[in-house]
Amino acid sequence: MGLLERLRKEWFILGIVLVIAAARLEPAVGVKGGPLKPEITITYIAVSAIFFNSGLSLKTEELTSALMHVKLHLFVQIFTLVFFPTAIWLFLQLLSITPINEWLLKGLQTVGCMPPPVSSAVILTKAVGGNEAAAIFNSAFGSFLGIVITPLLLLLFLGSSSSVPFTSIFSQLFMTVVVPLIIGQIVRRYIKDWLERKKPPFGTISSCVLLMIIYTTFCDTFANPNIDLDKFSLIVIVFIIFSVQMSFMFLTFLFSTRNNSSFTPADTVAIIFCSTHKSLTLGIPMLKIVFAGYEHLSLISVPLLIYHPAQILLGSLLVPTIKSWMVSRQK
Repeated sequence: MGLLERLRKEWFILGIVLVIAAARLEPAVGVKGGPLKPEITITYIAVSAIFFNSGLSLKTEELTSALMHVKLHLFVQIFTLVFFPTAIWLFLQLLSITPINEWLLKGLQTVGCMPPPVSSAVILTKAVGGNEAAAIFNSAFGSFLGIVITPLLLLLFLGSSSSVPFTSIFSQLFMTVVVPLIIGQIVRRYIKDWLERKKPPFGTISSCVLLMIIYTTFCDTFANPNIDLDKFSLIVIVFIIFSVQMSFMFLTFLFSTRNNSSFTPADTVAIIFCSTHKSLTLGIPMLKIVFAGYEHLSLISVPLLIYHPAQILLGSLLVPTIKSWMVSRQK
């Protein structure tokens, strides 16, 4: 694969690096009250656009075929939204006595609270040849659950910024997340044939809006002289993220391949990816709402920004290994 083709394929990861660099060069453009007016364009318009786009693209009509596999869905959702954040919280109790930046550690906890992503787990399950219908169901269902559960988990494990009351957080979540998502689903019902025919680039649209949110978040950071990120903490966080992903993928593999588990090899593939992947598309806008007013918001976002490319990289590298295991088990 040529360099140009690789860059085209990984344009979003490159985009994250470029928008952070742009925020470093000229933070005044995207700060609160600056020319971009992020307190309106990002807080309301961009976040609403992402969830309207999600509502338009979610093929809820396809989920009925996977609905009956209750045991698999329960496993994935409990692992993702109960076991994962709790295990990270226990791990962070040990790490709190280390010199690692406390805001990056809080960011690790936010990663644990996130729902599964709508796309990456499905793409990797499909690449291996696993249970794609189950992956689609759990990604979509997890996203819906995450709208309610993720903010509650964030408030439970981390608390909120004192400047934003609890009722305000949920009213804003409702207006900028739930309402656009429902409107998107309603609109989808009327233009479904057109959407199936034209196949608009929903993922690309969401990713572009997400880059804008990441840009303004880091503009706030670089405009604040009190924030300092040491290289030691960043390197350790990257190592922890890869270690957590590998450990949890192995753990889900062990649980789902036990003799009495009743999961097929194809089910196990969906479980491995859906249980361990976390959504950046839903995560960054939610952090923006729940932690509005936090001067360290961008540092809290860093582990999630690392986790996203890490899960795609690790998953892609493991596709041939998992595929050969699944084929050998199905013979």
